[in-house]
Order: sequence, then structure tokens, then C-alpha cells
Amino acid sequence: MDLATWEILALVLAGLVGGFINVMAGGGSVIMVPVMIFLGVPGPIANGTNRLPILIQNFTACITYFRHGLPQSRMIVSLSLCAIPGAVLGALVGVRLSAESFNHILAAVMIAVLLLMILEPRADTQNTHRTISRQRLIAGHGLMMAAGFWGGFIQIGMGFILLPIMTRVLGFTLVAANVHKVFIIFTYTASALLVFGSQVPLLWWVGGIMAIGNGVGGWLGARLTIAGGERIVKIAVVIAIAVMVIKLIWFT
Repeated sequence: MDLATWEILALVLAGLVGGFINVMAGGGSVIMVPVMIFLGVPGPIANGTNRLPILIQNFTACITYFRHGLPQSRMIVSLSLCAIPGAVLGALVGVRLSAESFNHILAAVMIAVLLLMILEPRADTQNTHRTISRQRLIAGHGLMMAAGFWGGFIQIGMGFILLPIMTRVLGFTLVAANVHKVFIIFTYTASALLVFGSQVPLLWWVGGIMAIGNGVGGWLGARLTIAGGERIVKIAVVIAIAVMVIKLIWFT
């Protein structure tokens, strides 16, 4: 697959914007995957190739968060490990099915999450080490296994699924949830990428080009999360969900 200079620049720019949005809120893949398809990459291959820039973007965000300290590092590990089995199963399904038929279902999920984000009570922006009941811990880890399936299957909108699990079930603030989110996505994406790479002829160099932008976007998103705190993250979440729903319903 030969690309013109402007197409390469389009991939880098899409990666930059997508990486920033993904780390700040979620939904960046709704930009990256369509750009690849627009440039002639088949849908299932674009779905799999997208996992490489996703992996790079979350790696750079993880490094940034490491340097600023991690809240509840044990929870990050346990939640990440719970997401892996579902991600592997979802990827095995994803290599055999096209994502197009799921657009309206995904839009419905995004609307539900948007309502939850708007209607939820104001979160505590200071305490990221709340005591979590045993029942909530079990529920949160169980939901993380289910969420891993969606992440492995199509990835689009995964941030919007993870954030409610961590804020409403596990009681994290949005900032703490965002930190956990990038580690969880990085872990299960590595597993999903192995499945896609073994089953689908991925365009590794296309994903690599986009990963350049994703890495920078992930770093910028992580820095802004740390600097801006709860308010700016919530604004980014709401805007990203609204844009994604509009795109899925009216522009597919």
C-alpha cells in the first residue's frame, strides 16, 4: 500500500488527535479507524492495525503517570489482569466480524454513558484513596472482565466504558480513573494485538506512522490530565461522547 505525503501527514495528525482524546477521555479510535478506512485500509484490518498506535499512546501516558506517582497501584495491576481474558476473546471475535453493523449499538452505549456522566453527583477531587467495600471490589473486577471483551473486539469507546466502572462502582475520581484507564488499556491491548497479528494481515507500518502522533497525543493528554484535574477531564469526556454519538448516528 503506497501513500502520498499528505496521506502520511493525515495518519500522523489523526494519531495525534486520537491519542490526546483517548488519554483525556476516550473515543479517539473513532477518528483513527475511519481515517485508515478512508485511505483504503479494509475495516477489519484497520480495526486490528489501530491496536498498535493505541498501545504506543498508552505506553507514553503510563510513563508520564509513573513520573508523577501512581494512586492505588495494586488496583491498577488487578484490574488490568482482569481485562486480559475478555480482550483475548473479544479479539478472536473481532478478527471474524466487521465493526460496521455495531455503529448504532455503540451510539446507544455512548448516549447511556453521557447521561450517567451528566447526571452523576459531583465527585471528590481530592481523595483518591477511598475505602472500597468488598462487594464493590468484586463487582468492579467482574465488570472489568466484561469490558475487556469490548476492548478486544472493537476498542472504540472503551474509555467511556471504563470510566463509569471506576467512578461509579469503585468510587475513583475522574483523574484517578483516567490514570488507571491508560494502564488497563495498555495491558489488554498488548494481548489483543497479539491475537489480531496472528489472525489478520495487519499494516504494521501504517500503524507505526499513526503511532508517532499517538505517542505525542498520549503524552499531551496525560500532562493536561495532571495539570487540569477533575473539571477539564469531565468536560473532555462529555464533549468526546457527544461528538462520537453524532458521528455514529448521522455520518455512517
